[in-house]
Amino acid sequence: MSRLLVIEDQKKLLQSLERGLSEEGYQVIPAMTGEEGYQQARSVPVDAVVLDLMLPERDGLDVLRTLRSDGFNKPILILTARDTIEDRVQGLDSGADDYLAKPFAFAELLARIRALLRRDVVNRELTLKADDLEMNLVGRSVTRGGVEIDLTRREFELLEFLLRNKNSAVTRDMIAREVWKEGSGTLTNTIDVYITLLRKKIERPEKRTLIHTVRGVGYALRDAP
Repeated sequence: MSRLLVIEDQKKLLQSLERGLSEEGYQVIPAMTGEEGYQQARSVPVDAVVLDLMLPERDGLDVLRTLRSDGFNKPILILTARDTIEDRVQGLDSGADDYLAKPFAFAELLARIRALLRRDVVNRELTLKADDLEMNLVGRSVTRGGVEIDLTRREFELLEFLLRNKNSAVTRDMIAREVWKEGSGTLTNTIDVYITLLRKKIERPEKRTLIHTVRGVGYALRDAP
């Protein structure tokens, strides 16, 4: 049974979530303040967190950032009435894995929680490899031919997505949705820039090319000619 920490200050909503999630087979740990939620996440093993942003005692974003800086690596889904693009970007860039605005459909919340839990199982792999490129998911390090490569957080996430889809073409829309957590409408140029930055860091003139442009589609990371 998966254990979910739900941090929500609206009592009726919290009770409704606790009841609904319990009926779906989840064990729910409720918390009504940011500080209580933070302490629960630090002291009780959980599989995922559902986090409101507008919380008493401690703002949800502060809880999120502090947990991530502490090394908390379980999925965190933001569930909030804040629904501007700026809010979504800030939440995702602060370490959230998903973002759902209120009001919401309970069925969609369930689907997103299931997806996050599935993704977390996949993320438990220790390493991803292509040719002599190796990504350590635990230490969040990347090497090629044994030489460490320094990547930003976004570059690491992009490379991880390409490695997980090794030898398959991925579209810019897929990259935007899975790495940036939004549609590709305004991100096409940004994605191309990050691909260029990534190539500069991982490609070597004397070695096999790994990241290929697939004309009319997007990109593919290949570890075979």
